[in-house]
Order: sequence, then structure tokens, then C-alpha cells
Amino acid sequence: MLNIFQEVQEAEQRIRSYVRTTPLVPAPSLSAISPSDVYLKLENLQHTGSFKVRGAFSRLTSLSDEERCKGVVTASSGNHGLAVAFALNQLGIPGTIFLPENVTPVKYAKLQEYDVQIKLIPGDGIHVETTAINYATQKNIPYISPYNDAKVIGGQGTIGVELHQQQENIDCLFVAVGGGGMISGTAGFLKKIDPGIRVIGCEPQNSRAMSESVKAGRIVDVEISDTLSDGTAGGIESESITFEPCSRLVDDWVDVTETEIVEGMRWLFEHHDLVVEGAAGVVVAAFLKRAIELSGSCAALVMCGANIDEEIFRALVT
Repeated sequence: MLNIFQEVQEAEQRIRSYVRTTPLVPAPSLSAISPSDVYLKLENLQHTGSFKVRGAFSRLTSLSDEERCKGVVTASSGNHGLAVAFALNQLGIPGTIFLPENVTPVKYAKLQEYDVQIKLIPGDGIHVETTAINYATQKNIPYISPYNDAKVIGGQGTIGVELHQQQENIDCLFVAVGGGGMISGTAGFLKKIDPGIRVIGCEPQNSRAMSESVKAGRIVDVEISDTLSDGTAGGIESESITFEPCSRLVDDWVDVTETEIVEGMRWLFEHHDLVVEGAAGVVVAAFLKRAIELSGSCAALVMCGANIDEEIFRALVT
């Protein structure tokens, strides 16, 4: 079994000088609904606009000198690719990033600002990942998974280190779930300190790969539809190491509709002046569904990203 607590501690030492300590701020508008103490962990203010930079730096700083010289390959729907590109440029490592052809324009435009090679691949996220993995294998180049990697999980888990330092009495944690790296790392760290903390996995109804797999007791293929939460969209690698911790550490799952995602995004904008992408809207929407059950507790919601096209955001929330 993966020792997540140790991986997080080691990642914390490697990446602290490269990542931002993001704010944990009160959310009085959400607190009033439960009523409870609700806080927003603003990973939307992280470098590149998402939490993914933590895992990218964790994996890249663990490479050997020989591996650094070879460069790396990764696949991404956008945020992981941005994070890897940023980290590669900071560390002076070459790399190639595989993206789906339908990557959101704002994320693609941002990626083009970095000195990395980009390959656009048709098909869904799993096909893009498989293509990238095969390319890396053929070229004998390290592949950096968005989630299926112990070092990446450890890096994402440094969110938990900061949460513990910022607010020790968190009772409940809401986290968006795609491949499961962030929730595995963060929950694995926090539950080692406080086994009683309740961890809620939040997904769009149009992409529930992890919760359906947990329900089935194995990783399964599920039908994936278009979703505003592109950062969590897609299937899971057949032998992903995130499945076990998601099965063991996530206490409950909440899925939300596309309309509810928009409502979550609008809530953050109207009440907190926050511009966030769909995956963060998923978390707020999930909280709104469970708010009454949390009366008297302290909840933290991870605002995982801010990379959304300005015109699309404006059309959705105004």
C-alpha cells in the first residue's frame, strides 16, 4: 500500500520553494446556509491557475540527472499540462505535452507561452494518455502522469499540509475528483493526523469514473459526456494507484448536474468575486447539496482552478 503520508512529507520538502502557500479564506455566504464554518482553499491562485503545479514539481524534482537530460512526456486536458510546462521551464528540463484536440482554447493559448513541444491528439482523455505513454516508452523518456504516480500524489497532498497549518479543526473536506490524485494525497495526509475528518469526493454527473469504479470495487469504463468541469473529465487508467486510496479514504461521493456547476460558479463570483473553472464550481455545488447535513461543523472546499475562457465565464454567470 502506498505510504501517502510519507510521500506528502517528502514532497513538501522538495517543492516548498517552488509553489505558493495559497490562502484559506472564510466563506460567510456558504457558512450561513448550514450554518457552519466554511473556508475556501484558493488553489485558483496557485502558479498556472491550478493545484496541478504541486504534483508537477514533486515528480520533476525527483528525477535523476540522466532523466532530466532525456526530458519528459505528459498528457493532459489542460491544467496538468500547464503545470508541467511551467515547472519544466523553471527547472530547465525539456518536455513534450500531449493534449486532446478539444482542449479549451484558454488553456491551449497559455500552454503556447512555454518552451515545450505540444502534440494535439484526437479522441478522449484515455486515448490521449495511452498515446503519450506509448510515445514515452518508445523513446525511453519518463512519463509524468496527471494522477497515477506516487510523487504526483505526494505533491498534490501538500494542500493538506497547508490546510492543517491554516485551520486545525477541519471536520469536512470537499474535493473535486477526476483521476483522484488531489483527493488521495490531501486525504491521505489529513486522515493520518485526524482519522475523523470526513472527505467528500465531488464529481460532475457527466463524468463519474472514480465513484462508479469505487462502487463497482474495481476500475470500470463509464460513459463520459461533455462537462463544464473539463479538469475532472475522462476515464481512469486501468491500474491507477489512486483507486485504492479513493476507495479507502473518501467517505462519501456527491455528483452534480451541469446546471448546478454553473450555479456554483455563479455563487463564487457573486458572493466572493472569484472567477473559477467548472471543477471548482463542482465543489461548491456539492457543498450546497450537503450543507444542511453539516450544521455546526467546519468545512474546507478546495477551489482547484481558475483556467476558464473569460467570454465563456461571462456568458455562464451573468
